[in-house]
Amino acid sequence: MATITLKGNSIHTAGELPAVGSQLPAFTLVKSDLSEVSPADFAGKKLVLNIFPSLDTAVCAASVRRFNKEAGERGDAVVLCISADLPFAQGRFCTTEGLDNVVPLSVYRSPEFGLDYGLTITDGPLKGLLSRAVIVTDASGKVLYAEQVPEIVQEPDYDKALAALA
Repeated sequence: MATITLKGNSIHTAGELPAVGSQLPAFTLVKSDLSEVSPADFAGKKLVLNIFPSLDTAVCAASVRRFNKEAGERGDAVVLCISADLPFAQGRFCTTEGLDNVVPLSVYRSPEFGLDYGLTITDGPLKGLLSRAVIVTDASGKVLYAEQVPEIVQEPDYDKALAALA
């Protein structure tokens, strides 16, 4: 279990992020068109998993915009934006914002994702949502960088995440 904060108040997650050097755990998540994807669908690509509570918050939306611009333009990485938002809302957000360098993915059919990745918030007002985290992998799925953002209203360290792609 990790302890993070929400506006300075302690809250907890279901576990710890996958360790740097480990293999990315398997998952099946839902795209905006309701199709399912897994890491195998991105074989041979570096991945940035931008994980957050909901696109309906300013910080979450900002992280999707920033990764769309910076990591998405690289061409050698796929940015997966993962939340508990429904696929319809994710698709609408990306379309409205003109974001086409990210792949929005929903955990609504796969609550085990948050448990397997140690990201399900277990108490406090956001209980049941995912905490804010970034995981970067190489093209073979090996974790190169993992950040559990310590304060949920804080943005991730984009520079360190993007540096891991180099």
